[in-house]
Amino acid sequence: MTCWYEGPLAAFDTETTGVDVETDRIVSAAVVVQDATGSRPRVTRWLVNPGVPVPEGATAVHGLTDEHLQRNGRWPSPVMDEIARILGEQAAAGRPLVVMNAPFDLTLLDRELRRHRASCLDRWFETAPLLVLDPRVLDKHLDRYRKGRRTLTDLCAHYGVALEGAHDAEADALASMDLVRAVGRRFAARLERLSPAELHTLQAVWHAAQARGLQAWFARSGSEEAVDPAWPLRPELPAAA
Repeated sequence: MTCWYEGPLAAFDTETTGVDVETDRIVSAAVVVQDATGSRPRVTRWLVNPGVPVPEGATAVHGLTDEHLQRNGRWPSPVMDEIARILGEQAAAGRPLVVMNAPFDLTLLDRELRRHRASCLDRWFETAPLLVLDPRVLDKHLDRYRKGRRTLTDLCAHYGVALEGAHDAEADALASMDLVRAVGRRFAARLERLSPAELHTLQAVWHAAQARGLQAWFARSGSEEAVDPAWPLRPELPAAA
């Protein structure tokens, strides 16, 4: 029987105007679908005119300028609907979705849907649950005592996964998918008997524990930075009074 990490997977990634999921916007996105290890991936890409200026710091990361997005990007409303629809289709097909640092990309998409569609991400998974595989959470749990950074670039280097053109949504999505497969193979003895649904539930627990550990480290360092334990989607913030 084929293990989940050798079978059908999808992957999702975004490039954005910044790192605040509540206020920043998506400027590009990609969904990659692969039926099995080594099979030809199918890629859907979006370029978005966010309707707000793109900070120079963000452009320095992903290379997308205001001028380019205004000339070539689509309006956010139909794009967010298309992305959510495709993710819903993956869930309906029972295909796990790979998202590196899922609370960032999925929460940002949820906020864009609320902003432009008066909707939310959860409504697309009312009949079929979203099953997320987050290589960052998996690696931090399975190899928790390894020192060093755990960005996508760092993890790809550690697991021998090719990452060409980092900070491009398609390239990052493809690399994230290959990374999850590599993590699965390396820790097969601990993962192969778990289903994607079981792993989804476990990752929520593991991420919360990881968040508590990071919060404690911040406290010892004198930092007031807050770490959200929610995974794979952060709850909507309460409306300001």
